[in-house]
Amino acid sequence: MANETEVEAAAEGSDMVEEGAPVDATTDADGGSVADEIDAARTALAERTLDLQRLQAEFVNYKRRVERDRDLVKQNATYAALAPITEVLDTIDRAREHEELSGGLKAVAEQLERTVATAGLVRFGEVGDAFDPSLHEALSHIGEDAEVEVTTCKVIAKAGYRIGDRVVRAAQVLVVDPA
Repeated sequence: MANETEVEAAAEGSDMVEEGAPVDATTDADGGSVADEIDAARTALAERTLDLQRLQAEFVNYKRRVERDRDLVKQNATYAALAPITEVLDTIDRAREHEELSGGLKAVAEQLERTVATAGLVRFGEVGDAFDPSLHEALSHIGEDAEVEVTTCKVIAKAGYRIGDRVVRAAQVLVVDPA
């Protein structure tokens, strides 16, 4: 066995720590710095937080994009379904010009008009409206009119229809200019 002076000399030169002895707060059991480990953990936490925030932002953008695409598909489907019906509505308008509708035809016409209005199809184009090339298709220019201040729709050949802000069909009109 070693004597006491040899044990003390070995303990002074050794990095070994006796069991139960206090550990220096600046180093861990592997000899690394605790402060370095804390900094590394904080850096890793910051990186993971940024990754999570980035993923969350991507998910929110994805949800918005899906919702926008869903609305667009709905609008396109409504447009595709209602666009051909405008010709039927024109036929009903022409029938009304000749005589008042009655009986079953009147009931069908009114039901069709209510149904397309509920689906969002809105009729536009009235005599006296200011001419707007984004809403009206000018079929002819029929002169000047002293009663108007801007180019105005004088005759409506076919009504226009839109769904929301989207024009399904421009109103076909005859226009007059101011004198």
